[in-house]
Amino acid sequence: MSIQWYPGHMHKAIKEMKENLPKMDVVIEVLDARIPFSSENPQINQIRGDKPCIKIMTKCDLADPDLTQAWQAYFEQDRHVKTLALTIEQPDKMRQVLDLCRKIVPSKANNDKPVHAMIMGIPNVGKSTLINTLAGRTIAKTGNEPAVTKGQQQINLRNGILLYDTPGVLWPKVESEFSGYRLATTGAIKETAMSNDDVAFFAANYLLPSYPDALRTRYQLEELPNTEIEFFETIGAKRGCMVSGGRVDLERICKIFLTEYRGGTLGRITLETPEMIEKEIVIVAEQIAEQQAKKEARKLARQAKKRKRR
Repeated sequence: MSIQWYPGHMHKAIKEMKENLPKMDVVIEVLDARIPFSSENPQINQIRGDKPCIKIMTKCDLADPDLTQAWQAYFEQDRHVKTLALTIEQPDKMRQVLDLCRKIVPSKANNDKPVHAMIMGIPNVGKSTLINTLAGRTIAKTGNEPAVTKGQQQINLRNGILLYDTPGVLWPKVESEFSGYRLATTGAIKETAMSNDDVAFFAANYLLPSYPDALRTRYQLEELPNTEIEFFETIGAKRGCMVSGGRVDLERICKIFLTEYRGGTLGRITLETPEMIEKEIVIVAEQIAEQQAKKEARKLARQAKKRKRR
């Protein structure tokens, strides 16, 4: 599944990250606690290698607290990784990132050389807010729309840490359609990239069995419908989202549903678990292998046809 939104500055940013990463002591990757795996940029993981990494899980006030802890334990199975879950309303906890930087790079803890840290993450995960808090002043622009930061900048935090800011970076092709839909559900990509209807139906398919109480409470339902279409028709009718002919305006109710999820109105919800992701990794790997095999078969068929023509 290709995300049709990959601005040129993102391609340039990835290139600059690869060039600057060898100079870094530590990588700070900002993730969305609601989609810890899907908000990880696979390109970042590839270029980071074994370099020490601090994974900051933001928006944890919107995420399922039990699953946030499960994801922290999952990530920290890698001895090079430390995690911290926080929200933008916790400036004191945000500043713990600086202590973690010094702790994770002990070779520079007791000398005058600054720790070089690169901060990165996908769009709209609160990276700019974190930077401003760490710096104690407004340096990075903030906003609710993806792609606010456009270029890299070096920030001297004046406490022994040099911070290299990078733009929020997506990747040109999301191999897992599951991750693509989760990114869209949280608003990490612009709405023009995917249909609200498709995204909302995907989210409801997960939430109906995983968070039934949250949906019953929010939409005042005694019993939940069995299917996504029945769910949206039911809550659409309750909300008065109707069009001519007495039909439910699915586009409108789907938009409302996504807005309420993103704002935390539905409750503290995480869209993926470590166990789920382990299974999906296998499925995606099999799909990629199958696609490559078909591509190779077509290539061989073309070559055979050319030989026959000679």
